[in-house]
Amino acid sequence: MKLTPGISRRNFKAFMWHSIFFALAKNFMDVDTVIPAMLVESGGQAMHIGILATIMLGGSGFAQIFFAPFLSNRPFKKRPILIGINIRILSLFGLGLLMLYSAKLQSNQTMWLIMLLLAMFSFGGSYASISYTDILGKSILEDARKSFFSIRQLIMGIGAFVSVILVARLLTWKAYPINYSYMLFAGFLGLWIASLGFWRLKEVLPSGMSIKNTRHFLRVIRQELKANHRLKYFLGYVNTLGLSLAFLPFVILYAKTQFQTDAGDTGSFLIYKVLGMVTTSFIIFLLAKKVKYRYLLYFSSSLAVILPIILMSPFERYALDLVFLIGGVVIAIYNISMNGVLLELSGTRNRTVYAGIAGAGNILPVLFPLFSGWVIHQFGFNAFFVLYLSIILTSFYFIYRLDCRK
Repeated sequence: MKLTPGISRRNFKAFMWHSIFFALAKNFMDVDTVIPAMLVESGGQAMHIGILATIMLGGSGFAQIFFAPFLSNRPFKKRPILIGINIRILSLFGLGLLMLYSAKLQSNQTMWLIMLLLAMFSFGGSYASISYTDILGKSILEDARKSFFSIRQLIMGIGAFVSVILVARLLTWKAYPINYSYMLFAGFLGLWIASLGFWRLKEVLPSGMSIKNTRHFLRVIRQELKANHRLKYFLGYVNTLGLSLAFLPFVILYAKTQFQTDAGDTGSFLIYKVLGMVTTSFIIFLLAKKVKYRYLLYFSSSLAVILPIILMSPFERYALDLVFLIGGVVIAIYNISMNGVLLELSGTRNRTVYAGIAGAGNILPVLFPLFSGWVIHQFGFNAFFVLYLSIILTSFYFIYRLDCRK
């Protein structure tokens, strides 16, 4: 069956439904502020934040090296995406129950159960994201994609800004752990409603490559790297600028350590982060047909460099709000450009494989949070900021060689 404008519009709306309600749910489980703060209040230290960031940011992407071979052999991906998102829904419900009854558990038990359920949440998302990228690429007409990415980011930003007010109130309405329990249940409900959009998807074009196993997949990666020289620079970009996504959880730990911030401050940080995302998404939406991904990447890297410089300079408490504001801008640009660049590099036949390659290539995002936790424990936060800065600076080279044309 052919992808018609009518089917494309139907899928556009289905993806938007998911985006709207996911945006409303996302802040209740925000991985940059709420989840790290919850972990710290449960007794977590720098190493625990490193493990958390590895699971939520780097590890979930790396897991795609195992998911991609299996999913690539499936010509249609609607069922896998539903399986993945339902795993996320159940893990959020479990986290809500855990926090509700955490007073009956020892602090160490609570912390590691949080890690286990967050791993389920993260890997469920990883399983679903490969199918999401593939279905999106073949279910919405090409001339509507950039508009979709910018509109999606804008809608998610607006929805997030609406929910962030409620999150800030919930954080201070009840004491730990009840406040986090209520938020996780709200996230569970929002994500369940968001998943209904995927049931409306109409997948008409088969896709995929025959991948026998993980070893065969690694061989395909080598072949694709030889055939598409831009792919290796894309992986370089993912492994450098991608570290910016793991930066803010450590800033939460820094804020609690240096300024003794509380739940109210966490809500404030989240508001500034969402404000940065909403503003950026709106501007990119207006300039969607004019701005190239190349310039977005350069701008994002420049802002990512500024973040540790602010924290290494003498500053007052309010400067932390600026860090989260800029961090929101960086995250918004990365999310918009990441999928767009991946679609530019791939085609219908190999899109699932390329999504897996992007995840499997997350070597530094896997190792960086763990190593950073050790660096902070041994040498302090300034050493961590210098390490982060030195890696981010190399992203300019990979962006230059990537040479995005759209």
